[in-house]
Amino acid sequence: MSLKHADVRDFVMPEKILLATANPGKVREMKSLLAPLGIEIVTRDDVNGIGEIEEDEPTLEGNAVKKARTLYEATGLPALADDTGLEVDALSGRPGVRSARYAGPKAASRDNIKLLLKELKGTKTRSARFRTAVVLISSSGCFVFNGVCEGTIRKAPSGDQGFGYDPVFEPEGFTQTFAELTENEKNAVSHRGRAVGRFVTFLKQMKKFYGN
Repeated sequence: MSLKHADVRDFVMPEKILLATANPGKVREMKSLLAPLGIEIVTRDDVNGIGEIEEDEPTLEGNAVKKARTLYEATGLPALADDTGLEVDALSGRPGVRSARYAGPKAASRDNIKLLLKELKGTKTRSARFRTAVVLISSSGCFVFNGVCEGTIRKAPSGDQGFGYDPVFEPEGFTQTFAELTENEKNAVSHRGRAVGRFVTFLKQMKKFYGN
């Protein structure tokens, strides 16, 4: 199948969607969001023979497309994948697509944060943004949904919720970091929450207008 962005007029509402993520929180979120639409959610744990998918594309969208395409081609099921990056203005957009591996291939979140703060030491400009690409690939084609959350990088970590760079990212309009917000508060304004929201809105519109 072609991976060009598909024409919505060809869209067929999926009865089942395979998630690329193994994150229990993300799985719960998608099950809750898609249950009213009658869409069943399955995970990689429900499918045999699919190992880790290397994220080696130069863009967030490219990584998400690769993961979704791999799952779709292996199973024939509509597949949903996402990728997220932190873009820091003072670092010319780094760490970007390499956010999860910024301090090395096997780096932990604390290692990535430590390197980020080291590189920003003495820098007054601390504006940054999280960017997420969510991709659905099915027999209807490839559909991409983006979400962005603007904010600033704190000089020191604060909070113990969330994951990744959450302890040092203060979203615009807040005085707390992502790691100090509740899950619901974060999802309401986060990059991923916005991208997933656009995906769910799209499905609702397709169901309403085409009834399939």
